[in-house]
Amino acid sequence: MSFIRWFLGRIILLFNFIFSPRRLKREPELQRALDLRTANLSLYQYEACPFCVKVRRSLRRNSLNIELRDAKKVELHRNELLEGGGRLKVPCLRIDETDGEVRWMYESSDIIHYLEQTYVTA
Repeated sequence: MSFIRWFLGRIILLFNFIFSPRRLKREPELQRALDLRTANLSLYQYEACPFCVKVRRSLRRNSLNIELRDAKKVELHRNELLEGGGRLKVPCLRIDETDGEVRWMYESSDIIHYLEQTYVTA
């Protein structure tokens, strides 16, 4: 079973590489301002998870530079996700609010919707 998962993961990554979406072009100062606004976000993910690939493709398509944290290979990130978010499930977006509060958002569709509504169309 683990070989099948590994093999399917490699196929997903290959297709993602071949059919990678184009980045949205912005004026450099607008992109810098957006990068500053998204500096408080981190995406906990697994490299070959299809739902994580879906979120990463959306990040690329919308030119959102968000820190990616591999919760499978890096034990520190796995522990942060488990302790902060409460469960070891990816993708998970960590949102550090300006008031110091931390929100954890699961579900790829919810993450994409939040990012597009908050940062792309705003």
